[in-house]
Amino acid sequence: MNLRQEFKSFAAMAAVLAAAYFLPLGTPRFDDAVFEALALTKWYAQEHVILCLLPAFWIAGAIAAFVSQASVMRYLGPTAPKPLAYGMASVSGTILAVCSCTVLPLFAGIYRMGAGLGPATAFLYSGPAINALAIILTARILGLQLGVARAVGAVVFSLVIGVLMFLLFRREDQQRVEVAMQLPAPAARRPLWQTASFFGALVGVLISATWGAPEGETGVFAAVSEVKWVLTAAFAAALGLMLWRWMLLPASRLLTTGALIAVLALLVPAHPQIAFLAGIVGLAWVTAGQDGEAGEWFEQSWINAKQIFPLLIGGVLVAGLLFGRPGHEGLIPSEWVARLVGGNSLGANFFAAFAGALMYFATLTEVPILQGLLGSGMGQGPSLALLLAGPALSLPSMIVLHSLIGLKKTAAYVGLVVGFSTLVGWGYGVLV
Repeated sequence: MNLRQEFKSFAAMAAVLAAAYFLPLGTPRFDDAVFEALALTKWYAQEHVILCLLPAFWIAGAIAAFVSQASVMRYLGPTAPKPLAYGMASVSGTILAVCSCTVLPLFAGIYRMGAGLGPATAFLYSGPAINALAIILTARILGLQLGVARAVGAVVFSLVIGVLMFLLFRREDQQRVEVAMQLPAPAARRPLWQTASFFGALVGVLISATWGAPEGETGVFAAVSEVKWVLTAAFAAALGLMLWRWMLLPASRLLTTGALIAVLALLVPAHPQIAFLAGIVGLAWVTAGQDGEAGEWFEQSWINAKQIFPLLIGGVLVAGLLFGRPGHEGLIPSEWVARLVGGNSLGANFFAAFAGALMYFATLTEVPILQGLLGSGMGQGPSLALLLAGPALSLPSMIVLHSLIGLKKTAAYVGLVVGFSTLVGWGYGVLV
């Protein structure tokens, strides 16, 4: 009998028993926090899983099924020219403009295909951090100065953090990539323009379905949001045509799925997520069990979903328990946060960056939250620190990252984001 292992098992059971025994049920703070955890998870399931996460799983699966390893290595691998690799990574993330959780399947897809750790982490940061609409909203609501500082800081961060991650784990990452390079390169299954069109349709569905303009806003963003579901339907129709013509999937199943989506869109126009979910389920029905690349696409997407989804939901529950939802408190009182981020000390900036890294910010929600904190006395430096760390990180994303790249790399990435956010926030607070 291994006494050390048995003692660990005993300690784990004792900890669970103690937690259950002393569970503070009936305490208003705890009961409210449990409600907030469940409410945040429900909101996440309704607003982000269907429209953001499920399409991201399909895109990640498509990367594994349709993009050759040689292509990933050529543009994002360690032998690729550094300006090209990091430029591609940051631009790709900027175009997607997803939240810290939705970017994870996409990061996993390019990382497993052989992308270098540096460009992959640059993409990981840029996706949620460099969001054009969020930066414009920051400038309009919180001030032009803070909006410009956020934009410049996020762009520079994506490159600097990617380069530093590459330098920190160069030897280990090189070994991983060398193994990938030894695998035989599969022959191209179709012309590049077809692959690009296919991914364009997938990304178009993701971007148009998740497009949102703040209430009262006018201009291009608001105009696009008015026709977002028309654009989503157009991209989905194009995708269906490609599946029929290029992958030779059954036209009867594709037409049945399209008809079901149209019927649901007409019957419940106030809840377009229902029709969208029907499209996702229909895509699974069309591709599951198929021979060749269509079946491989489904399998790769399902592998990503099985690994990432349970961790994300668990992380959202914990984040809701600790911090609640915008405008609602969890176990940690909001006045503690407001009190600790006043002024411009290094401690205030660090706390703002660290707290922002743990909280879950859906796209654009960081702006009204920060507006409330500024009204409670938050300093300008900590405000920028939170804007640079918060959208790019969250407790759910850290849990998933640990499963994808390990504890050391996750700790290094989180440390770099929080550390640089602290220093840049402090410097900005000194200047302004």
